[in-house]
Amino acid sequence: MCFLFDSFEGWKTYSQTHNQQLHEVVLDYEKEQKGASESDIWAGLARAYQVMKDAVHTGKTEEMKSRSGMIDNGAKKVANSDITVLSPEFKLLISSALGAKEVNSCMGRVVAAPTAGASGILPGVFTTLQSIHQLEDQTIYEALLIGAGVALILEQKASLAGAVGGCQAETGSAAAMASAGIVYCLGGSVDQIFNAAGITIQCMLGLVCDPVAGLVEVPCVVRNASAAAIANSSAQIALSHVSSVIPVDECAEAMGEVGQSMESRYKETAQGGLAATKTGQALAKKILIQDIEIMNDSEEGN
Repeated sequence: MCFLFDSFEGWKTYSQTHNQQLHEVVLDYEKEQKGASESDIWAGLARAYQVMKDAVHTGKTEEMKSRSGMIDNGAKKVANSDITVLSPEFKLLISSALGAKEVNSCMGRVVAAPTAGASGILPGVFTTLQSIHQLEDQTIYEALLIGAGVALILEQKASLAGAVGGCQAETGSAAAMASAGIVYCLGGSVDQIFNAAGITIQCMLGLVCDPVAGLVEVPCVVRNASAAAIANSSAQIALSHVSSVIPVDECAEAMGEVGQSMESRYKETAQGGLAATKTGQALAKKILIQDIEIMNDSEEGN
């Protein structure tokens, strides 16, 4: 039997005992669980990463306006802005994360990593990292495997679904996956990889899921950008030999505890948070009326 992902400590111990890198443990897991060959898995990762790159490109070059009107070419606006807050690279990160997530909101093709609601984070992080550091695609594929291992454990200890654990479970998990991948790509140790994931979870802990009008648009898209930024800051901290203090396994367990105690109105029900604001309620009513009109037009056409 290959290693079954239920703890970060177990993953580390298994990799050391079997003289494997972290991503190789995940590769063996994928081979056994899916009955696939190693070449098939690498090919699947290549396809997934190409979709991620395509989503980033599409989001920044094509018309990205959702039917609700709440998404309106945000990625292009950031990319083309005359104001640079930190650096061109930071602007690239933010626009890339926004772009990939806007493709999802506009019904385009994305990779659920780990969910469609968080689909801008890994693409934004890894395409930007690759551009800055001139990384080979193979290195990114290995980072994606490490991200998958992180997600498998978070799924066991907490959740990956906003309806179960709030937005911390979606964008928080994706940011932890991305941060761990960044540290791997830049030569970090196992402890630094796990520290990055733990620090990220700490930063995202308690984030609610409160989609305006029940659509995965506001605040979901901008949260993908902020989560991408947090993934990078956590990686920088971990690579600088700063400890998360609370072990990553305990951080994941805390995420699960917070998710369980979170009230249902903060779990993708559109009953609390931003969705319950005056403007959020007005938008929900307007979008509902638009949907009814579209349905009536469709019925008349038939």
